Amino acid sequence: MPSWALLIPLAAAALLGVALVMAVGLALAIVCLIALMGAVFASVHHAEVVAHRVGEPFGTLVLSLAITTFEVALIVSLMLSNPADTAALPRDTVFATIMIICNGVVGLCLLVGGIRHREQAFHVEGANTGLATLIALSALTLVLPAFTTSAPGLTYSPAQLTFAAIASLVLWSMFVFVQTIRHRDYFLPVNRPGDADTHAAPPSNRLAAASFGMLMVALVAVVGLAKVLSPRIEVAMAAAGAPKSAIGIAIALLVLLPETWAATRAAQANRLQTSLNLAFGSALASIGLTIPAVAVASMLLGVPLALGLDPKELVLLILSFVVASITLVSGRTHVMQGVVHLVIFAAFVFFALVP
Repeated sequence: MPSWALLIPLAAAALLGVALVMAVGLALAIVCLIALMGAVFASVHHAEVVAHRVGEPFGTLVLSLAITTFEVALIVSLMLSNPADTAALPRDTVFATIMIICNGVVGLCLLVGGIRHREQAFHVEGANTGLATLIALSALTLVLPAFTTSAPGLTYSPAQLTFAAIASLVLWSMFVFVQTIRHRDYFLPVNRPGDADTHAAPPSNRLAAASFGMLMVALVAVVGLAKVLSPRIEVAMAAAGAPKSAIGIAIALLVLLPETWAATRAAQANRLQTSLNLAFGSALASIGLTIPAVAVASMLLGVPLALGLDPKELVLLILSFVVASITLVSGRTHVMQGVVHLVIFAAFVFFALVP
């Protein structure tokens, strides 16, 4: 294990401890941001070690599930700390995650991979399975609340929220079963005999276990430092006149940094299937775990929860899914598809800041 991969997560975790007991001024916020970035790179390194030991698609599942678990903890803690002002935070964060994944991450991977390799291949069956599940989850949790009549506004009634939470868990669990057991071959990287990374000797059990432990430390540091920085982000957003929904975007961007970097590295190495596994796995886990968790918190603690999207967000969501469906239809990609996704992502960010 490289010394930096061991020292950076420990230093970031120590800095998180300092930030939790001290007032976070500008200087400490800058240091926390630098530590967060370092923890992102370290977490990707350790995730790749674990992934190489356990094989695909289990490796990408480890990173996606770990990050989403900490993301859920971050969202719930923010909801509990300020219930009145965070009713829409889960919706904004989940929607931002979908847009970042489907357009930002996928677009960046297609662009980077297309520039370096001209065309890249992936398994249509695996990608379409992930996309179809994501569309169903998004409709049930983010679209339908805007059209139901049992509760006012963009909310679900308790019975509807319970159904949406159970449906989210069922769909996500079934996707994981299909991805890892039933049709695992749909999610394996496209065979490339000359790939040195694929045929490299896997790390030992001891090294993989150590990397898994350091991965947990790095991800705790990433999410914890993101929470520490969130008040500063809120102040900066307010000073810039940005709407409150921009806070959810900022949180999602920070939390998704490790997966974005890992997916981009995989695309650069001509392993686009791994990039897509990371992308759709993260988006599905974000909804499949976040919605049930915040639903339980909302009903047990009486915290208000607004899930329905506004018309502008609905248009961007539908546009993203239509374009993604076209992108994934052939099993091959090139740079133009990446540019289209990135332009949609830019539109999402622009109209979030300038509604």
